[in-house]
Amino acid sequence: MGEVIALIDYGAGNLHSVHNALKAAGASVTVTADPSVVRAADRIVLPGVGSFKACAQGLNAIPHMVEAMSERVHVGGAPFLGICVGMQLLADRGLEHGMTPGLGWVPGEVRLIAPADPAIKVPHMGWNDVAVMPHARNHAVIEEGEAYFLHSFHFAADNGADVAAMTDHGAGLVAAVARDNVLGVQFHPEKSQAFGLAMLRRFLEWRP
Repeated sequence: MGEVIALIDYGAGNLHSVHNALKAAGASVTVTADPSVVRAADRIVLPGVGSFKACAQGLNAIPHMVEAMSERVHVGGAPFLGICVGMQLLADRGLEHGMTPGLGWVPGEVRLIAPADPAIKVPHMGWNDVAVMPHARNHAVIEEGEAYFLHSFHFAADNGADVAAMTDHGAGLVAAVARDNVLGVQFHPEKSQAFGLAMLRRFLEWRP
């Protein structure tokens, strides 16, 4: 019997495309809003599109889900992947539509992209480079390439050691964060064609 990948269903808009991409990468995926399933999962994926506030409210609205995630990841050691707003929720707080607490798994906050050059458009949308940070070049999941981004807010990490990859949109923006068995990517692997599928396959093989 293969591993069970818990894809958390909390009303996030990219659930089905992430599900399809994980299946294409070879995963046995369980879409779930059941904390008991999350507690027993081998790996956990948290998708997310839309506002930080709406996603945080949706996740917190499922009784015991955050506790189940934290227990399985931080005590049980299950590899975790957050995608787009699912990655942003790892922060201490988000500043979209007021201040909203995040999970606090990777210290930092999520702020509006504010380029110095007014010609740089927000949202940051389309294909862009993923540049792996020197200290993360041996990470088993993150590799350099081009990925698809769509976001107006960015993850401002407190600790540079937690930043696994950067991209550039008028200035440097965090493309991925990594801490122990927790990984978050700002880009959309499910929309990033061969690059994204290869990353998901590496996540499925990751033994942090």
